Amino acid sequence: MHGNPTSASHVPRRSLLALLAIAAVAAFSATAPLLAEDWTQFRGPGRLGVWHETGIVETLPEQLKVTWRTPLGGGYSGPAVSDGRIFVADWFEDPESRTVDGTERALALDEQTGEILWTHEWQTTYRMLVYSYAVGPRATPTVDGDRVYVLGATGRLFCFDVETGAVRWEKDYVADYDTSVPVYGVASAPLVDGDRLIALVGGEPDALVVAFDKHTGEELWRSLPVRSEMGYAHPVIYEAGGARQLIIWHPEALASLDPETGEVYWEHAWEVPAAVSVATPVRSGDYLFVSQFFAGSMMMRLSGDRPAATELWRGGSRSELPDQSEGLHALVTTPVIVGDTIYGVGSYGELRGLDARTGERLWMSRDMTVEVRWSSAHLVQHEDRYFVNNDIGDLILARFTPTGYEELARTKLIEPTSSSGTRTPHGAIAERIVNWTHPAYANGHIVHRNDREIVRASLRASDY
Repeated sequence: MHGNPTSASHVPRRSLLALLAIAAVAAFSATAPLLAEDWTQFRGPGRLGVWHETGIVETLPEQLKVTWRTPLGGGYSGPAVSDGRIFVADWFEDPESRTVDGTERALALDEQTGEILWTHEWQTTYRMLVYSYAVGPRATPTVDGDRVYVLGATGRLFCFDVETGAVRWEKDYVADYDTSVPVYGVASAPLVDGDRLIALVGGEPDALVVAFDKHTGEELWRSLPVRSEMGYAHPVIYEAGGARQLIIWHPEALASLDPETGEVYWEHAWEVPAAVSVATPVRSGDYLFVSQFFAGSMMMRLSGDRPAATELWRGGSRSELPDQSEGLHALVTTPVIVGDTIYGVGSYGELRGLDARTGERLWMSRDMTVEVRWSSAHLVQHEDRYFVNNDIGDLILARFTPTGYEELARTKLIEPTSSSGTRTPHGAIAERIVNWTHPAYANGHIVHRNDREIVRASLRASDY
């Protein structure tokens, strides 16, 4: 009499081990935590503006579940999230001052509760800045292991211990490098690369970019002459042409450097009126794209066999007004490239799609954010859609396609508290709006701030 061929006693040893392995994987999958990640710098991992977490809402609720709110001072500094802590910077004006003097501050908060763990303050003056924007630090902190780097609006750079807030080292761009503070403040957050901290310093005459030893603050190399204001764009590293290229966009040119030595691989001249090089250069395949407010956009083609680039096209429009400009005139908003299509927010808040091969405008929509000069929205990709933060404090879930804008959901995230000090295309003064602060997406939540508070709200599907 034959036994049951499926009983364990009659299953070959190799097959039995395979079945046990499959069962173990299934059991682990059922209990494994959802993918979560920190947001340790401006625009997140790699400065790419991509959120990789799973278990996130498919749509947005009418009201977000806010886990905490903590009072905060003014500033455009976005939050960074690392190892259970949130780092941000703010500013308080001295009420007795007849000029724009005050105190900048770095803060560490508990990610789960919003409790302030430590602070560090330093006195500063914003008298050299345009008064409308004298509201606080601009740069998002950069976290690396047990150190966090915080940059003030007048060029004070600090390396703090993440646990205690003790100062490990500091630099003063003005005192140490003879930097001329730009009229909208020092805004470019430093970038960690290996043992280097790479910063847009603007030191005269030959230290536009400086690499510091991230542990000690010792200068390792300097590169590029200073011929105008330093600009505001963030350094970013892309690998192309068989080399890791440090991309620096400054008011005179788009440049590529060796991040280990500061050696210039290539530099392509393109003047930026008023020195407002702001949006981060974006790369997709062999495309490298930059966009500015007054002169539109420029597309470079990266070489595949060496660190080199050639100009593919640049916009010819000389008006930034929405109904008169053909391409994209971005300022704060970093565009995105998907396939052969560019999506970006133009000069007065209009969302546009462009053909990446030619710069031709495919479509325009005024539905996503407010219509005001220098309007912005921060675009963060999550799977096949985008989380968007606009200027009036909305959180939007959307898709961008070569044929147009598709809004999936919208909810209120934070109250508008600051004004851009600019006008609509029709001449009216702008309403109060939330300007230029990039949020953090980390561990199933969004962390955002205005000039009064910092908030953490859940985007986990399991919370709704």
